[in-house]
Amino acid sequence: MSDPASSSSKYSFVVASNRLPVDRVVDEDGNEGWRHSPGGLVTALEPVMRANEGAWVGWVGQPDVEVAPFDNDGIHIVPVPLSASDVEDYYEGFSNDTLWPLYHDVIEHPSYHRDWWNAYKSVNQRFAEQIADIVEQDGIVWVQDYQLQLVPALLRALRPDLTIGFFNHIPFPPVGIYAQLPWRAQILDGLLGADVIGFQRHDDASDFLRAVRHIKGYTTKGTTVDVPVDDPDAPRSRKGITVRHVEARHFPISIDAESFEEIARRPEVQERAREIREGLGSPTTVLLGVDRLDYTKGIRHRIKAFGELVEDGRIKVEDATLVQVASPSRERVDTYRTLRDEIELSVGRLNGDLGTIGHQPISYLHHGYPREEMVALYLAADIMLVTALRDGMNLVAKEYVATRFDNDGVLILSEFAGAADELKQAVIINPHDIGALKDSIERAIQMPRRERSTRMRALRKRVRDNDVARWSRSFLEALDRHAPRAARIDPSGAEREVHREAQTDSMSIFDQDAQAARAAEDTREARDA
Repeated sequence: MSDPASSSSKYSFVVASNRLPVDRVVDEDGNEGWRHSPGGLVTALEPVMRANEGAWVGWVGQPDVEVAPFDNDGIHIVPVPLSASDVEDYYEGFSNDTLWPLYHDVIEHPSYHRDWWNAYKSVNQRFAEQIADIVEQDGIVWVQDYQLQLVPALLRALRPDLTIGFFNHIPFPPVGIYAQLPWRAQILDGLLGADVIGFQRHDDASDFLRAVRHIKGYTTKGTTVDVPVDDPDAPRSRKGITVRHVEARHFPISIDAESFEEIARRPEVQERAREIREGLGSPTTVLLGVDRLDYTKGIRHRIKAFGELVEDGRIKVEDATLVQVASPSRERVDTYRTLRDEIELSVGRLNGDLGTIGHQPISYLHHGYPREEMVALYLAADIMLVTALRDGMNLVAKEYVATRFDNDGVLILSEFAGAADELKQAVIINPHDIGALKDSIERAIQMPRRERSTRMRALRKRVRDNDVARWSRSFLEALDRHAPRAARIDPSGAEREVHREAQTDSMSIFDQDAQAARAAEDTREARDA
């Protein structure tokens, strides 16, 4: 870590997220340090931020900790402090016990409390004020995820000169579900403060546009929303009403596929994969589930399906083992504590009823692992089970595919995960249909090597061609089109542009693909409207 950054510093490009890209660590002697957080978002944005004088605004992850801005590995870090009550009401309350279940199709019932809403507004205001204080004139801001949905409008009120993007990493619900939210209009107003709003799936963007039409009464055309504004000098108007055009469409996120494959090719990681299989008793087939312990992930469904296959005699316990990694998540929230109890009770019963001295049907692991160990697990697994009941993307599915440089393995993927839109050569399933899920697992176990290889080759090409760098580049290029000429950024991480020449004759293949996709979306959205 370098010397602290000046509180008066201004930055041309600012990213804001609930959590910072670094974790605060304190050693046994009380010395404070910072550890780089792994994750696709950080990997995608690091080179862009370094090239564009970027700063990252977020919470340090611990309550009642105030830290001055500092530089870390070429990125300016600007912490936003949260109190214990902020964490309880804004984060655990409104973000994760109101918005999270609502946005995931009310799999669990959301709680609506005015105190939580007030805390959410207060924290979002604090983020907006911090961003407004550090971004330079005509700067570009990219706000991340559902915890900060009010920030775009709050920030625009403070700094109308800025170009603002927002990306929603989780699903956006159908209007019939979203309309339950008491503060539905205020959230839409917050999001519409952005110039570009990104979603994981086309359906999410469509649901958002329908909500805007239904709840706000705004006009939409294709992927564009006409947001009425009071500014008489605004350059665009429609039907005599001054409007600001907001772009809302899908930008499916991905992973750093190259780095996952590089780890998978390391001899020590491959040896660890062999050790894992031996530790499980060297079964013929290893099935794997990797999830945060969350009710949206369908963990109970896959355990039930696998257990019934063993009970029915369609799978022998000596031949197949399900490894379930369920990393701890939001354990102070009652719903999550109950979920853990239910899953661990189910695993215990199945292992007690169906296990033998040398073999257990399910190996359950309730903790997280470093990336190298996760890659070893991916290599050890013949079948990857992604049975999400509702998921924005599910990057685990893409991670599994990226590591399988041997072109082997089978991905069983829920149709309700965003990854299903891209990874069409997976075995696509409806996790609610336990009978069909059982058939799909049995089919995957018996699938011929040639079919496995054909499917995996196609999956790997898709993941390599659409990696996290392409995701960030596509969003930033869309955002860049809304920016003043002098504020434009270089999404590729190369030298920052100050002026842009006409692009019509020099459009890249990627830009042509993006333009074609936008045109197709315009057609679909016009039909929906």
